[in-house]
Amino acid sequence: MSKIINFGEVVEGYTVKVLNEREARAGAGILFLLGLISFINCSVTKSLWVTQIFISIFLIEFIIRVLINPKYAPSLIIGRFMVNNQIPEYVGASQKRFAWSIGLGLAIFLFTLTILFPTTTPIGEESLHNALIGLSCMTCLLLLYFESVFGICLGCKLYNKFNADEAKYCAGGVCQKEDRQECQKVSLSQIAVLIVFFAFLIVAITFLVKV
Repeated sequence: MSKIINFGEVVEGYTVKVLNEREARAGAGILFLLGLISFINCSVTKSLWVTQIFISIFLIEFIIRVLINPKYAPSLIIGRFMVNNQIPEYVGASQKRFAWSIGLGLAIFLFTLTILFPTTTPIGEESLHNALIGLSCMTCLLLLYFESVFGICLGCKLYNKFNADEAKYCAGGVCQKEDRQECQKVSLSQIAVLIVFFAFLIVAITFLVKV
């Protein structure tokens, strides 16, 4: 039983249990895609049924990740298939469990708001219930987006704020206080390009709206 209910893997050369960050990012990307589809569907059709299905899947996924064993979580199994030929990037399991516990809390909250006590106000109309659903969904999507696209686990960053022991083996080596290479730094010319790009974007959007 202890082999089934477990969190993290013992890998030679690492002093704590770890998880493969590549699999975690792949799983986050899968959930982000499904979540975005359900969010858009809810916004367009003003119906919660697709969102309710996704939230149920999301809740089951994080119950397995946090309370049973992440190796049996469906999205992480698919992620393992997809990145199987890539060299693993191991990260500390403790901070991942903390971050995924936040995800589990959001999943329980959304499950309560949409399935146990669904809103009586039509979707799209103003109400506290609908606002809480919308904000919670956007928070989930933001967390998933940052992890899958940028490789930034926002929940992991909070880990050090609430734990005496600092996180070990962070994704991208951000836990280590090392100087970055010169090619990693953002130059003034690059910032100038960004400013010009966004200025052009604002002007273009303003023009198109007026037309």
